[in-house]
Amino acid sequence: MGGLGPGIGGLEILVIGLLALIVVGPKDLPLLMRKVGRAMGKARAMANEFRSSFDEMARQSELDELRKEVEALRTGKGMVPLGAEAEAAFREISSDLNQPLDAGPAMLPAPDEWPDTAPAPEPLDPAGEPATKAKAKAKAAPKPRKASAKPKAQAASVKAADGKSRPIRAKKLDL
Repeated sequence: MGGLGPGIGGLEILVIGLLALIVVGPKDLPLLMRKVGRAMGKARAMANEFRSSFDEMARQSELDELRKEVEALRTGKGMVPLGAEAEAAFREISSDLNQPLDAGPAMLPAPDEWPDTAPAPEPLDPAGEPATKAKAKAKAAPKPRKASAKPKAQAASVKAADGKSRPIRAKKLDL
């Protein structure tokens, strides 16, 4: 159902346009189309205004109904008594909620400090002594130096024009 409205399709619009061209003429056709467009815009604006006012009235009536319901709940009108069984069930639930809990398993006393603020125990070395004592013993005893079998790697260098050798620097690769 495309086109301007229900029942008006592409073929009907083409027929109306040809009739308007024949009746009005090509000279006055743009002026006529402009007037028709303005009239259509005004009609749409009026329809939108009517629709919005209708929606506002519907919202207002819904709000009035809600206000009446809230007022009835406040004053207690319209409340139906639940009966003796419901009252007994509510009393039982209320008494269960107000009773103290049965003593379950004994709870441990709370620690004096938070676990994350207590000092951590010292790690032990392989001999089973605290690591700080092992470090103190290691500092006291001199270590024998080992003769290294590998010679130190020489840094690559380049002789500059002034005769001084300078180390080669790696270039950054831009990817």
